[in-house]
Amino acid sequence: MRKLPPLHAIQAFEAAARLGSFIQASQELHLTPSAISHRIRSLEEWLGVSLFHRMQRTVVLTDAGRRFADETGMALGRLESAAQDIARASKSDLITVHVVPSLAAQWLMPRIARFSAQYPDIDVRVTASAEPVRLEDGAVDLDISYGPGLRRAGIETEMFPPEPIVALCSPDLTRGRNGLKKPRDLEKHMLIHSEVNQYSWKDWQADHPGTRLNLERGLRFDRSFMSIFAAVDGLGVCLESRLLVERQLDSGRLVLPFGGEGPRIRCHGVSYLASRKRLPKIQAFRDWLMQSLDESPALAA
Repeated sequence: MRKLPPLHAIQAFEAAARLGSFIQASQELHLTPSAISHRIRSLEEWLGVSLFHRMQRTVVLTDAGRRFADETGMALGRLESAAQDIARASKSDLITVHVVPSLAAQWLMPRIARFSAQYPDIDVRVTASAEPVRLEDGAVDLDISYGPGLRRAGIETEMFPPEPIVALCSPDLTRGRNGLKKPRDLEKHMLIHSEVNQYSWKDWQADHPGTRLNLERGLRFDRSFMSIFAAVDGLGVCLESRLLVERQLDSGRLVLPFGGEGPRIRCHGVSYLASRKRLPKIQAFRDWLMQSLDESPALAA
């Protein structure tokens, strides 16, 4: 058992030492000056030392009192800070979401304010990288990844709806004599390759008999958002999920030269620990995520 003096006596002493006055301490703590004096006297008796020199209309800390004031001030400061942290934590929860960079930049971040508005008591931390995460470590609550998801015991993965893969380019590339109007026109244009995508220009050529693309040439990127930006700048034609280019299509910075339909592929999924799936913050984010996907015009059948 800890041997501690009464907390109310320490609180009275700390206030008097900090303010240099029993009267001001009494005003801060809503006590009478005599109550402050009594509590400090009881503390001195408990410690066996004098903490103040008492003079006519003033009090001055003794050397022992000064040392004790330094320690009690720091201790009460830490206690106050801890109490404020707990109070804040009780009012809001924190969910950490790890997302592959392209989906984070192109789709999630433009929508995250909607989640915060719908769930004001849940704060969101988003981390974006292509590196795998270990949900078992507890640092990440949800992992949104590209590909089949995390196939490990104790982890559940829900795949996004199938995403249409479409050719995209700057509107400038659709104009003029060599403008893109039909698939064979691609033979006259630079291809932009997203090297990690499941569906490539080689697959696209196989799905469009009669086209002969120069698959050895073109710009190559290991992130979809870089391919998209290159297409916006008019550097060539990219092949990406419509989910990632909603903003560019809406603004007219990219167009669909061959229409908005293409092979539908399950590209992304969200994973979480099965043991934590019923946590309110995880349920809330998962429900919001799936609802947002259902409402996405890019995924409409």
